[in-house]
Amino acid sequence: MTAHQIHLVKKTWRLLRKVDPHLLANVFYKRLFLRSASARSLFGGPMEVQYEKFVAMLSFLVAHLDQPETLLGEAIAMARRHVTYGVTPGHYRPVGEALLWTIQKGLGPDWNDDVRQAWQACYELLTKAMLEQETGDSDTPTVRVFPTQSDGQD
Repeated sequence: MTAHQIHLVKKTWRLLRKVDPHLLANVFYKRLFLRSASARSLFGGPMEVQYEKFVAMLSFLVAHLDQPETLLGEAIAMARRHVTYGVTPGHYRPVGEALLWTIQKGLGPDWNDDVRQAWQACYELLTKAMLEQETGDSDTPTVRVFPTQSDGQD
């Protein structure tokens, strides 16, 4: 990620933090489950607890974007936890798509191509680190998470 992309992610996350965190997380998970119904089975218990974890983790990751060792260390720890929950590499794309869609909707007019590219770079950085941890392969390809215009998704 470039310094400008880090700045954009941090700036737009501050805007999103003005949204009720439960609403933000609810929109994300509803979109995720709409796109990947099988992902729902990975979550037990009340989703309200998961909503808080989701927003807290995003806040932590965004706050540490300019601290690569801390950021990647948390991504590796997160990958280890996610494997125990049953997360597979196939879950990363729908999660990324749901995340970026939620951010787009939450930002409204503050969403633009530069912001999209910044959030995509952020998610791909984290995803690559997580998949490397999961597979033990440092040549893990980048996961493309945001559909192109030709994909016909809204």
